[in-house]
Amino acid sequence: MAGTLYIVATPIGNLNDMTPRAAATFGSVDFVAAEDTRVTLKLLNHLGLKKPLVSYYEHNTKEKGQYILDRIAAGESCALCSDAGMPAISDPGEEIVRDALAQGIPVVPVPAASACVTALAVSGQDTSRFVFEGFLPVAAKPRKQRLESLVGETRTMIFYEAPHKLKGTLEDLEKTFGGQRSITLTRELTKLHEEIRKTTLAEACAYYRDNAPRGEYVLVVAGGEAVAAPQEQITLEQAAQAARRLMEQGMPPSAAAKQAAQGTAFSKSQVYRLLIKEDAE
Repeated sequence: MAGTLYIVATPIGNLNDMTPRAAATFGSVDFVAAEDTRVTLKLLNHLGLKKPLVSYYEHNTKEKGQYILDRIAAGESCALCSDAGMPAISDPGEEIVRDALAQGIPVVPVPAASACVTALAVSGQDTSRFVFEGFLPVAAKPRKQRLESLVGETRTMIFYEAPHKLKGTLEDLEKTFGGQRSITLTRELTKLHEEIRKTTLAEACAYYRDNAPRGEYVLVVAGGEAVAAPQEQITLEQAAQAARRLMEQGMPPSAAAKQAAQGTAFSKSQVYRLLIKEDAE
């Protein structure tokens, strides 16, 4: 009879956030699959537990994934964890969960803190609707494409970022959404140097030009203004006026035209041409 794959959330910083159920699960399983065995070993030592550890991270999922599932299929139970937070969220754990379900292996969640939801809750941004984007692509072309796809996004957007990439990411966000777009930067959540800073993209860029980023960041960016519904039948001039207002908030002309055109009978290029024409006049 097959064992069980437990998806176990670990504290995102403060070890006192470890839930009794998570601790009990670590104590009951046959082995633990960890993103970084050194980090998880410290956690198990904190709990007074000794368990066999298997490394499972981004670059060995093909090699170790099936090995782990074979052991579970043979009757062992495994606790999968990441270094912090909920496994499988912006994490290679999603692959082994998918494969386990496909092979009929029981998967049981043991939830607790998640950095993205924790950041959203304290961001001061709209929490009624949001979209989680995780880490943006590193390569320039797919990164630009991803950001362009979000130009018309009206929901709050959540991103993860490492400290050494933060400045570049903030600059790209400013170019895409405009300097006046609201953003909440959270870092080192639940840890000693926890910081929550609500500001604008322009001010955030200026701040981090003079202050070195430290720690892991969750960025919570306000969504854009909703565009008119098609049935309202706005004119091209009204769409251009909407784009102009977005530009006044700091959004680049191309991005403003794209967002203003959404939900109308007009294309981005039509709105953009009228903007250029008005500027020329």
